[in-house]
Amino acid sequence: MYLYIELWKAKPEWLGLSEKERGDYMSQLGPAIEGLAKAGVEIVGWGLNDAEKPYRGDYSYLAVWKMPDKGLVEQFEETVEQAGWYKYFEQINVRGELLTPETVIGNMIKL
Repeated sequence: MYLYIELWKAKPEWLGLSEKERGDYMSQLGPAIEGLAKAGVEIVGWGLNDAEKPYRGDYSYLAVWKMPDKGLVEQFEETVEQAGWYKYFEQINVRGELLTPETVIGNMIKL
């Protein structure tokens, strides 16, 4: 099982679209997201980045996903790329195999 976390904010290209154009773009993403969900991609949650928090990342939005394997992670990334998402949003992604806290802490100690 993989965790996948996205952080993003709008680029000027997104802000330059009308509200209708933005809605149309988002509507065309629906079938792709539904297809990924049928393949096993799970939306854990989406959110707005809190404005007032220590060590805040300079991104407006976040999404957390769970995916059963690395192959589906790569399919997800390809789908996002093909949708032209990065034309409109500056984004960073982090992903990794879902591990126990003990495993991660052990790795940190062994650095």
